[in-house]
Amino acid sequence: MTIIGISGSLRKNSFNSGLLRAAVAAVSPDTHLEIVSIRDIPLYDGDVEETSGVPPAVQQIKDRVASADGLLLATPEYNNSLPGVFKNAIDWMSRPPKDIPRVFADRPVALMGATPGMGGTLLAQSAWLPVFRTLQMRAWFGGRLQVSNARQSFDAQGNLTDEAIRERLKAFVSGFEGFIRKK
Repeated sequence: MTIIGISGSLRKNSFNSGLLRAAVAAVSPDTHLEIVSIRDIPLYDGDVEETSGVPPAVQQIKDRVASADGLLLATPEYNNSLPGVFKNAIDWMSRPPKDIPRVFADRPVALMGATPGMGGTLLAQSAWLPVFRTLQMRAWFGGRLQVSNARQSFDAQGNLTDEAIRERLKAFVSGFEGFIRKK
C-alpha cells in the first residue's frame, strides 16, 4: 500500500513535517508512506493555468496522489484555520476540474496536525472538511491526532521526541491503514 503524505508548512524545521517523518517510521512494513513537498507550487493564477496549463510541480504531485491508496495531510493551524499555502496547493491540484475524479474522488484521506498553541489544530482540521466534501474525498474519522504545545514534543530540527505522541501516531496511522484496506 502507498500513502502520500503532505505537510502544509514550508518551514524547514516544521512540526508538521516532523510529524510526517515520524509517521514514515510508524506505518506497517507492507505500507510505504511517501512525503511530497508543496514548496515549488506557485500561487494559483487562472491566467497561468489558461496560458501554460498546470505547472509541472503540481502535475507531479497530482500524479502521485492519483496513483496512491491514500492521502495523509499534516496541517498547521494559522489564525484558527487552514494555511493558505496548503489550500493553494490543493486548489492547484483540483485543476482542471475534470481531473478531480482521478486525483481526489473516493480517495481515502486522513488529517493530523501539530501546533505550538493550545488548540492542537482542531479548527484547521475542521476547516478542511468542506474541501474534502467538495473534492468527493473519503475522509477517515476513526482517529484524531492533534498535537498541542508542539515545542515541547519536537526538537529544534522538527523531529518528534515525545514517546507518548509517537505511540498515538502509530495507532493513528494503523487505523488509517485499516480504513484504506476496507475499501
